[in-house]
Order: sequence, then structure tokens, then C-alpha cells
Amino acid sequence: MATILLVEDDAGIRAALSLALEDEGYHMLQAPNGKTGLAMTVSERPDLVLLDLRLPDVSGFEVCREIRTKSNLPIIMVTAQTDTHDLVAGLEAGADDYVTKPVNSKELAARIRAALRRIVRESSGRTPDVSRFGDIELHRDAGIVTKGGVEIALTKTELRLLIEFVDHPNSVLSRDQLLERVWGYEYLGDSRLVDAHIRRLRVKIEDSPNEPRFITTARGMGYRFKSGD
Repeated sequence: MATILLVEDDAGIRAALSLALEDEGYHMLQAPNGKTGLAMTVSERPDLVLLDLRLPDVSGFEVCREIRTKSNLPIIMVTAQTDTHDLVAGLEAGADDYVTKPVNSKELAARIRAALRRIVRESSGRTPDVSRFGDIELHRDAGIVTKGGVEIALTKTELRLLIEFVDHPNSVLSRDQLLERVWGYEYLGDSRLVDAHIRRLRVKIEDSPNEPRFITTARGMGYRFKSGD
């Protein structure tokens, strides 16, 4: 039984989501604010965090960034449906996925299942393999990426995204394809999820993120990976 930590200040939403997810078979933990949520990620070691971005003490963005300094724990953020700024900022803070309010419990359960399946696949191990492009080295067996010999701190989602590109050089990958292959489900959201992660990945691996050498945009189609050779 997977354990999910729900960080949400609204008691009614906490109760409703916890009940719905317990019905799906998850063990639920609840935190009413960001500080408690951060402490519980350490003390309770949940398998996934469901994080509201608008918290009364420490913002969800700060909570997300703090978790990311220590862990690649899957984070699904909750944001207002019309607040694009929150969505983009949350993804750039390190969240893996998002749901919008009012939360559809069935959609949320599908996203949680996909995130947990990814963990199982990754823990099963990889065949040792190193890919090199430019001054970047991707060590699949260790889940490590280096640039100029210095390790780059990638989230699990960014690592999966990079592996997907490296495995399909010079091929255009649509956003729908990336959602299915990297996030593990068919199209449930919008292109902002993919675009925000690609922006973060470019900042980390490209010398000039605004003029990318490796991950280029195929306008109206998706993205293409070039080895740079």
C-alpha cells in the first residue's frame, strides 16, 4: 500500500481527497501547512506528495523547492484552474505533475498510479549504459548526468525526459508522445506540463538555453533532440 502525503490547508478538501484516495487503496497522511508537510516528508517517508501551492505559512513553491534539495520524491501539485503563473512556477520549482481545482478524484488517481508505476520501473534497474553528446554524459545505470565532468542535479522526470530524447535522436516527439512515454498516461493535461519541464532541462544542459543546441523546437509539431555532433 503506497503512502501519500496530502499538504492542504483547507480541512474540507483534505477530508474529501483523503477519503477518495483511501477508497483507491492508498494510505493517506495529512498536513495542514507547509512546515508540517516538510517535517512529515522526513519523518513519515511517503511515496508521493500531493501539494497545494497556496498554503498559509510556507508557500507550496518553497515546500517543493525544499523537497527537491533533498529528494526526488514524486510531487503532484494542486493549482487553480485559471492560474497559469502558479502552474508554470510550480513546475519550475520541481513538481512532476499537476491537477487543477476543483480536483477530479478519478483523474488524480490516474496520475498517482502513473507516478508510482514509474518508481517501480526505475527501481527494477537498468542495463549499464552511457550516452555522450557535446560535453554531456548520461549514465543510465546510475541515473546521473554530467556536464563538463560536473554532475547536474536533474529530477527523476527531467532524467526520464532526457533519456526519451536521447533514445530518439533527430526524431520529432510531440507533446502527446512525451506525456505518454515520460509521464505514463495518455493526454490528461495540456502542453504546459511538457513545456515547463523542457525549459528547466534546457537551463541545465544547454550552454545557451534560449538558443538550444540539443533540444530544439519543431514548431507546431513538438521537440527534436540533436546530438550536436
